[in-house]
Amino acid sequence: HLHEPFPDFMAFYGTLATGASWVVPKKYVEQVGNEGFKKQPVGLGPYKFVSNTPGVELVMEAFEGYWRKTPHVKRLVFKSVPEATRAAMLKKGEVDVAYLLDAPTALEIKRDPDLRLAFSGAIGIHFVEFFDQWDPKSPWHDRRVRLAANYAIDRRSLNEAETLGASRLTGGMVPRKFEFALALEPYPYDPAKARQLLAEAGYPNGFDAGVLYPYPPYFSMGETVANDFAAVGIKTKLVTMERAAFQSAWLAKKLNGVCVCVLAPYGNAATRLAELVTSDGTFARGADPDVEALYKQQARELDKKKREALLHQIQHILHDRVRFAPIWEYIWPSGIGPRVAEPALLMIDPYPWSAPLEDVRLKKN
Repeated sequence: HLHEPFPDFMAFYGTLATGASWVVPKKYVEQVGNEGFKKQPVGLGPYKFVSNTPGVELVMEAFEGYWRKTPHVKRLVFKSVPEATRAAMLKKGEVDVAYLLDAPTALEIKRDPDLRLAFSGAIGIHFVEFFDQWDPKSPWHDRRVRLAANYAIDRRSLNEAETLGASRLTGGMVPRKFEFALALEPYPYDPAKARQLLAEAGYPNGFDAGVLYPYPPYFSMGETVANDFAAVGIKTKLVTMERAAFQSAWLAKKLNGVCVCVLAPYGNAATRLAELVTSDGTFARGADPDVEALYKQQARELDKKKREALLHQIQHILHDRVRFAPIWEYIWPSGIGPRVAEPALLMIDPYPWSAPLEDVRLKKN
């Protein structure tokens, strides 16, 4: 039993928002135990588990009795391979879909007459995190400096270079199709305005902003943002890290300077903001007391309209105070082979992979 209202209980514990728990068949788990369930899981989807070799492949076969429809493809094999290998396998016909390609690889696929591109994602928000903004001695403590950083980023050119223009530019920290999201337009690219703001803040010649960390593996994106900053006088040193080391340092709140970060929790606006806007947030380096109070209030509000108003107010405040520099809702290209009629990408929006899987179709011979 809950001790108080918790409107996001199912969002946190029944979806991909946290992975903290999931619904399982009680009798089956009691019969085979937890370890047995891990070896042979049973769920409610359109496919049945066949086998899993961690880090290598997952094999599933169609469940003919699925309630919505019988899946078109009888057997699915998901392979875990490096990006360059994915594209090579697609070209050789060894796989039918190659997910998550970078722009140069995607352009190669686009030029191949036997292959095509499809796009998916929109879950992750790429943004600049100002780690030091809570330190009164840091230039980032000044709202004008953070605003200058927003105007300094050429989001449209970055989008073309990194995702072939597919990502959705945004001024908010919550994907626009999430429940309770507030649609916010991205800041325009205006380097002259950025320089003006820096001068007003007391930095007519710019300043040394320390380290800029790009979230692995988005190193080229980080380099471009660093160059955009440098063009208006915000000087940074690009430091790249292996993902596990970066994630550990980010969680431990040991990073200073700025980061081109990405967050991608599922759920709604509340589950997405939880990690950043409260003092106990997973990645929060500080919190506005009024925002924290509003967050706690909405977390217990059962009236949907009132809750939406509270969450919109939080998002307005974050935007007005320029706590972050949102860049885009990340949409990436995937390569599609000649056998595929329907890859089912972005049929569910936002969602990164093929779904619903029962709608994936191969061409008829």
